[in-house]
Amino acid sequence: MIFPSKIKMLFTYSAKSKTGEILESTLDATDRYALSRELRSRGYTPLSITEKNKGFNEKFLKLSSLFSKVKIGEQIILTKNLSGMIKAGLSLSRSLSVLKKQTRNPKLSKILTSMANDIDAGETFSSALSKFTDVFSKLFISMTRAGEESGNLAGALSDIGLNLEKSNSLNKKIKSALIYPGVIMSAMVVIGVLMFAFVVPTLASTFKELGVKLPLSTQILVFLGNFFSHNLILTFIIIFGVAFGFFSLFRAKFMAPYVDFTILKIPVVNKLTKELNTARTARTISSLLLSGVSIIRSIEITEDVVQNIYYKKVLNEAKVAVEKGEPFSKAFEAHIDLYPVMMSEMIQVGEETGKLSDMLLEIALFYEEEVENKTKNLSTIIEPLLMVVIGAGVGFFAISMISPLYSILGSIN
Repeated sequence: MIFPSKIKMLFTYSAKSKTGEILESTLDATDRYALSRELRSRGYTPLSITEKNKGFNEKFLKLSSLFSKVKIGEQIILTKNLSGMIKAGLSLSRSLSVLKKQTRNPKLSKILTSMANDIDAGETFSSALSKFTDVFSKLFISMTRAGEESGNLAGALSDIGLNLEKSNSLNKKIKSALIYPGVIMSAMVVIGVLMFAFVVPTLASTFKELGVKLPLSTQILVFLGNFFSHNLILTFIIIFGVAFGFFSLFRAKFMAPYVDFTILKIPVVNKLTKELNTARTARTISSLLLSGVSIIRSIEITEDVVQNIYYKKVLNEAKVAVEKGEPFSKAFEAHIDLYPVMMSEMIQVGEETGKLSDMLLEIALFYEEEVENKTKNLSTIIEPLLMVVIGAGVGFFAISMISPLYSILGSIN
């Protein structure tokens, strides 16, 4: 992978020549190590190197790290590159230092520096990762710990990268499928408000001059039109505020049971949710088991990975069942309304044959493909629904505006 070249900084330095002469000056370099190599190549021995405006740069980097975040894509690149470097024979500390120089994300750079220092101090990689739980998930940390314990950290990192890549790919496809209806609905709202603000008041004044008695639907549209035309900016602020309020409400913890229940009852969406959570559950547990994590711990971590509260409850039941010595498949068998029958059947086969992780991986691959196919067709399913909504809105507007005209024609006759 090609990374952009680093920005050069200005350093002040003092160095001693071969004759003992002391030289003090300033020079541009990517970092103090590059400057030190440059001075030695010129025959000087570096005595001190100080970055000019260091205080400002440190403050800027600290401020940047507060507002920056480590994206999933950056974590995928990190795991793949780190795995490759370890396989090539580089030490973990050296690999982290190399990656730190390559990254342009201030927060990730700070994290990599901290982890490299921790490892130099004798800590394990998983222990260093656990200090940044706001960035790295429990799944990431647990698989890393299992890789360290088994002596196959490079393989574990490669598996983590694959797991993150699959999860990220599914999430992106679902978001992409939802962007189209979101854009259409937003455009409808904006066009609707502008029509109310500029078209309805003109027609309303015409009706008023002719003294036409307006039906209730027309009166409502006229009222909205007058309000929007006199308070256009306020209208958009209210719309944005209501949308933001609903979004915040849906994300609130106390609303989770109601939102998750509603999602499971919406046609088309409920089936997609069912398959997505099945794929996510199966892949996460499979990856953890293959890494050497215990079944109990794997279920606990997966419980954090799934988002829907009802799926969390099923996994909690599965954990309790396994702790009691009961089959892992029992909890899934009792909840075929959430997990398909195939899930419990395949897990049961895996338990009987001793190949539970392999069976779970097969389930994950199957349902990931199902989710991908459904998200491709989601826009095709949504289009007719959007047409119905748009048609209903346009129809209501047209009837409300045309009915007074019929009254006028009737009075003329």
